[in-house]
Amino acid sequence: MLLEVIATSVEDAKRAEAGGADRLELITGILEGGVTPSWGLIDAVVRAVSIPVNVMVRPHSQSFVYTSDDYRGMREDVRIIRELGAAGIVTGMLAPDGQIDTEGLESLLDQAKGLDVTFHRAFDEAADQLEAVRLLMRYPQISRILTSGGQKSAIDGAERIAELVRMTAGEHLSILAGSGLGLANIADFVGRTAVTEVHFGTGVREAGSALKYVDQEKVAAVKRLIAAKS
Repeated sequence: MLLEVIATSVEDAKRAEAGGADRLELITGILEGGVTPSWGLIDAVVRAVSIPVNVMVRPHSQSFVYTSDDYRGMREDVRIIRELGAAGIVTGMLAPDGQIDTEGLESLLDQAKGLDVTFHRAFDEAADQLEAVRLLMRYPQISRILTSGGQKSAIDGAERIAELVRMTAGEHLSILAGSGLGLANIADFVGRTAVTEVHFGTGVREAGSALKYVDQEKVAAVKRLIAAKS
C-alpha cells in the first residue's frame, strides 16, 4: 500500500515524510482543488525531502478545459518541473463535451518524458469514466488515475473505484483513491475497493483543516492502518 499526501509548503513536505508518506503531491490553492505551485516552492520542497514529489500542473481552477495559451504555460511549467528534479506531474484535461482532451494531453506528455504522470480528478468530471480509463490505458507514460469514483467523496464512490481497480488489474495504470478519506474509514475502504494507493489531504492535517499544516502523527497513523491491509 502506497500513501500519497498533499503538501502546500516545505513544512508540510517535511512532516509528511517524517510521518511515513511514500510520495507527495505538491500544490498551492488547496481550497481550489490545487493549482500549480511556484517554481521556487517546487525547488525548495524537492531539496527538503527524499521521497518523490509529484507537482500539480493546473493553471487555474475555473475548469479542466484549457486554451492554447493555457497549454503553452503548462508545457513550460512541465519543463521547469523536470529541470528542478521533481519525480513527476499531476495533470488532467477535458474537452468541452467532457471527453479527455487527447491533443492537450499528448502535448504535455511529450514535454514530460522521463517523469511520473498522474491523471488527476478531472477524470471525475469525464462524460464516461469507463471509456476514459480505456483511453488513458493507451498512454504508457501515465502511471495512475487520481479519483473519488466520480463522487464528492471516495467513500461514496467506493463501488466505482472497485470497478476501476478491476479494470486496470495487471495494467501499467493504477487507481489512486482520494477525497474524504480519514483514519475512521480508511481500513474499511481499502478492504472494499482493493486499491493499492491512497491519497490524503485534509484528513491528515491539523484539526482537519485544509489551511493548517500536515499532522505528522496522523500520517503515521494512516500508514500503520494501510500497512495492516497490505
